[in-house]
Amino acid sequence: MRPVQRGASPQAEDFADYQEAKPELVARLGLYCSFCERRIPTLLAVEHIRPKSKHPKLKGRWDNFLLACVNCNSTKLAKDISPAAMLLPDRDNTFAALRYSPDGSVQASPALHDAGLQSLAAATLALTGLHRPASNTPDAQGQQVALDRQSQRMQVWLMAQIAHDELAEAPDHELLRRSIVRHALAEGFFSVWMTVFADDADMRQRLVTHFPGTQGSGCFDPSDASPISPAPNPDALADGGKF
Repeated sequence: MRPVQRGASPQAEDFADYQEAKPELVARLGLYCSFCERRIPTLLAVEHIRPKSKHPKLKGRWDNFLLACVNCNSTKLAKDISPAAMLLPDRDNTFAALRYSPDGSVQASPALHDAGLQSLAAATLALTGLHRPASNTPDAQGQQVALDRQSQRMQVWLMAQIAHDELAEAPDHELLRRSIVRHALAEGFFSVWMTVFADDADMRQRLVTHFPGTQGSGCFDPSDASPISPAPNPDALADGGKF
């Protein structure tokens, strides 16, 4: 889950129609689901962190907005949340808190366990369903089709690993490095690319710089893109900086 800085609202008052916030949210955060990290060129929704059905006063509040895909949005639905009881990408270092694996699974990171905060990750994964296992969806030839989020993470992991291995053969190839960043931006899944390129500080820094809203979160060291925890929470959001 990519840490992001949403920044100050583009207007002084709440939005009369929350959908009108979408262009500015996309400009600042990119066309990516704030939870599963997939790139969603269409049908990306303005997500209310605290559901508008239970908190009508927050319906048009900028600080209550993120972006979500159909899967994460439909899983979250109108579940009420307490920001203090879970990890949120606009106020916590959600990259450092979660561990991504080649099989597409997502779990609490060892660092989160060491801090005794694994319950926060469990609540976050349950809210969005990011821990759901891959589904069995073969095509007519028996080949698995990546229709679910875990399968898609696994698919992008393979792409990132191939890119990593090719770069290892030509580590000074500037055009290849730029091409890998473009590929990552086109596919999404920031945390997968960051994990695969864990041994390449330059690539990690490029990813942090180019994914919109990530660098401003302050969750990555400017020199080597290593995670900073607890999150600086630059927008001073309530219950921020838990990890």
